[in-house]
Amino acid sequence: MTDEVEPTFDREWIEFYDPADSETVVRANLTWLTSRWNCIFGQGCPGIDFGQPADGCCLHGAFFTDEDDVERVRRAAQKLTPETWQLHRDWDEVLEDDTLENEDGVEEPAVKTAVVDGACVFHNRAGFETGPGCALHQQAMRDGVHPMDYKPEVCWQLPVKRDFTSIDRADGSVTPVTIIDEFDRASWGPGGHDFHWWCTDAKLAHKGAKRVYQSYEPELTAMLGASAYQRLAEICDQSVERGLQAPHPADPGE
Repeated sequence: MTDEVEPTFDREWIEFYDPADSETVVRANLTWLTSRWNCIFGQGCPGIDFGQPADGCCLHGAFFTDEDDVERVRRAAQKLTPETWQLHRDWDEVLEDDTLENEDGVEEPAVKTAVVDGACVFHNRAGFETGPGCALHQQAMRDGVHPMDYKPEVCWQLPVKRDFTSIDRADGSVTPVTIIDEFDRASWGPGGHDFHWWCTDAKLAHKGAKRVYQSYEPELTAMLGASAYQRLAEICDQSVERGLQAPHPADPGE
């Protein structure tokens, strides 16, 4: 497709101290957070592989961040039945050993959801009675809870990207930094550039009624804490009011 904008556009960033932790800085990509991106899965999403449009971005399985992440998903999976999970199976068949490259470029052991017939084991395919989509997400909707209570952390955060770094000050102190950014093609690693299509810089997916910082309030609150999210929302509001000095070029009218 040709609706993706080049990734070299100008971006507006902001830094502020976390109101709940005066030693931590939050660094946020305002251009991304104030954009009109919204998930269009099941609403014209062509998917990252045009041969599997109904599977969206659920082709490669989800890497777990830690044991708590694994345990949360395990508990949620117990709620699923063969009628709600097309590939229903025992938990020991859900996990798959793999490796992930750390920040030093070293491959480390990692655990992810298994890939079955070309997509995540939790992904219900087109034609299944629940309709296509994540069985965990669908169960959360049935239970009236937010999908982040059931899904792997990387899945409910995507396509918001949270990173951690630090600043070495001239006085010898070290300031922790939480970074909130766009999970773009490059964030997937080298393979992300092989996707047939990716949504964050695609005009097709930038038609939301709300801006990202508004539609992702629960997720951003979970990632940052309530006080930091509230401050971030205030800054985003101000950015919108003053005219978005560096708007996202995939947004309507840009």
